[in-house]
Amino acid sequence: MPEKITTTLENARRLAVAKQHLAGKRPNKPGSDDILRVTRDLGCLQLDPISTVAPSHLIVLWSRLGNFDTTDLDNLLWRDKKLFEYWAHQASIVLMEDYPLYYSLMRRYPDVLVRPGSVWRQRIDKWLNANTRLRDHILSELRKKGPLLSRQFEDKTRVKRSFGWSSWGDVSRMIFHLFLRGEVMVVGRQGKQKLYGLSENFLPPWVSKKELSVEEVEYLSAQRSLRALGIANSSEISWHFFRNRYPNLKATMKQLVADERIIPVDITDGSVGKGERYIHSKDIALLNELDSNKWEPRVSLLSPFDNLFCDRARTRLLFNFDYTIEIYTPPSKRKFGYYVLPILYGDKFIGRLDPLMDRKNGKLIIKAVHAESHAPKDKDTSREIRDSVKQLSEFLGAKEVVYSRKVPKYWQSHLH
Repeated sequence: MPEKITTTLENARRLAVAKQHLAGKRPNKPGSDDILRVTRDLGCLQLDPISTVAPSHLIVLWSRLGNFDTTDLDNLLWRDKKLFEYWAHQASIVLMEDYPLYYSLMRRYPDVLVRPGSVWRQRIDKWLNANTRLRDHILSELRKKGPLLSRQFEDKTRVKRSFGWSSWGDVSRMIFHLFLRGEVMVVGRQGKQKLYGLSENFLPPWVSKKELSVEEVEYLSAQRSLRALGIANSSEISWHFFRNRYPNLKATMKQLVADERIIPVDITDGSVGKGERYIHSKDIALLNELDSNKWEPRVSLLSPFDNLFCDRARTRLLFNFDYTIEIYTPPSKRKFGYYVLPILYGDKFIGRLDPLMDRKNGKLIIKAVHAESHAPKDKDTSREIRDSVKQLSEFLGAKEVVYSRKVPKYWQSHLH
């Protein structure tokens, strides 16, 4: 067993931030390779339709790359096919080079998501078995006509509304099952509408369909999860990348330690919860650099669905930051706002921003800025927040930024 290494809570935070591309200088002219590099290190970009500011995946990339060309992302998805849409922990953009990992999940669906024998699984099986005609019809239409929107299929359902997802039409429900099975893919978009096609027609010829075993998938994905996190315990690894799809994680972690792929870590200060923590052997050199002048903190505005803090329990332990998305909270009960962007400064969350993009009038409206109790109160911090907001406004194509009066007094020198 490799010798345990020690580090501080501050360096554990710094490593997490650095692995998420949220420290150091952003690229001057970000391009397709930069988008791929960030997506590779994060594992996935969660898709979310709320456009109060911009779609979440665009904010996630902007936080790391700055003012990138969204056309590059579209080309990676639909022309170059180096990225594709699939169900990670939610609907997400993932890497085509990771297709063998997802192909294993597709082959094991629905067992990989729904426990065999459960009531939910029985309902799914009953509905699918009763609707084989609809399934065959959808696949037949795609073979004859090519890519289609879900509303372009005639509904051939025999059994109606037999289980959850009541807001879905049955065509959409069947397409979702075919999507999870890997038989159909999102092959383009018309506005916000997904264009579906047969996977066999869309997948690039170079993609690997090697069928990996459950053990192989877990051995690889657990490492990907840990590398995205920096330092983590088994519970946090399980919550990241292939969220909650690590059926044999205890044995996998033991094997990774034996193979010296991962190394036990002792965080010498602070409470970081239960369970042994680990670092990937390839990240030890980076950890050792974090005490030096190679650590370059910066201010970042993060999407509510950002990969850095999607694990709320870990975020509280490592960063002492408690974040709740208040989108579904009644307005009168919201504490910070509808679509709040956390403000990260170096390895600390220092505040929250409540923005709204007024596209009709070309204005980015900052409805409120909230500071955490430990936030620095100097004018330099205020200026850096202002600069980040200005950069976001430029990315969104806003002509001006409008601040409300809800700004901490000590930051008002620049945020007004």
